[in-house]
Amino acid sequence: MGCYQGNDRKAVIRIRTTPEARQDLNDGYVFYELQDPGAGEYFAACLKADITGLKVTAGIHRQWQGFHKALSKVFPHAIYYRFSGQEVIVIAVIDTRRDPDWIRNRLNQ
Repeated sequence: MGCYQGNDRKAVIRIRTTPEARQDLNDGYVFYELQDPGAGEYFAACLKADITGLKVTAGIHRQWQGFHKALSKVFPHAIYYRFSGQEVIVIAVIDTRRDPDWIRNRLNQ
């Protein structure tokens, strides 16, 4: 008896972040750092953890506009990514409070 602790799923080998997604992260860092010194560092650490977590959770998130959409655990941001085989490609990291039409246009660039 007890909890199943097997690992039937292969680990994701690689996570790539596009230049646009890195810019999104940088923009978020600057925004939060201007609000409160140190908040930008916290934002960066939290989003890095969320993205790293995709090594385990990739592919389980609901799809929207053709991308998987993982929500940050701390900040109101969504991580939009594509998942294929052993690779995750982070396309965008967007504040979910933005206008949905703006988000749609950003993802379709």
